[in-house]
Amino acid sequence: MSDIPLFSERLNRRAFLGASALGAASLALSACTTTDVAPPTVAPAPPPSEPALGDVATMYTARTDEGFQLPAIPVNKLDPRFVRQIVDDPTGEKPGTIVVDVSQHFLYLVRDGGKAIRYGVSLGKAGFGWTGSAVVQARKKWPVWTPPPEMIQRRPELAKYKDGMPPGPQSPLGARALYLFRDGKDTMYRLHGTPEWDSIGKNASSGCVRFMNQDIIDLYGRVNGPAQVFVRPNLSPAGKIMAVSSRTAEPIDAGVPKDAEMLK
Repeated sequence: MSDIPLFSERLNRRAFLGASALGAASLALSACTTTDVAPPTVAPAPPPSEPALGDVATMYTARTDEGFQLPAIPVNKLDPRFVRQIVDDPTGEKPGTIVVDVSQHFLYLVRDGGKAIRYGVSLGKAGFGWTGSAVVQARKKWPVWTPPPEMIQRRPELAKYKDGMPPGPQSPLGARALYLFRDGKDTMYRLHGTPEWDSIGKNASSGCVRFMNQDIIDLYGRVNGPAQVFVRPNLSPAGKIMAVSSRTAEPIDAGVPKDAEMLK
């Protein structure tokens, strides 16, 4: 009778060890067993948001650019509507497209994520404006300005620049020029800078789109290849249909300079 507890203890130990081994075997077997469970669905990442542009004073501060001194823009005198800013894209065009809304004096550079960078611009005087489509085909930093014969005829005092006005902060073409073509031909329409920052939001140019110099420098840096441009009387569906003119603008210069960068 004295051996019964010892026997029982051995039996219980064997049962425990056997159960442990069986559990371990079951765990190992389950670890090697695969099931047809579908992986969780991962939603696509949202498009990157447009990075902030910085505060207004920094965007329009004085700077040295390509050896030229650009004065600061007096931001306290600017209409806030015409300050460079990121907005919800109102154009419906694909990223990289440029749209000019003539009615509001805005130019939009469409970006990813349903956003656009909006710039305030000055547009052509009555009789010199036009709407239509074109392509940015060339660009130039600090271009030489050469008034065309038609302009010299209207303004004889410009005859001294018939061979070109050296580039600089006072040049009518400003710090940058983007040259617009249609069907491979120069439309004589330009996106360019101006020292006349107070003309932004007005009709003051000879058939082109003027920017504050700090803004055209920004746009220039974002357009690295041919870009579609639409100049529309407004952004309504009717305005989009109307913007099909083949008319060219009143020339602002004598043509694309030979040393301009052609975009491909």
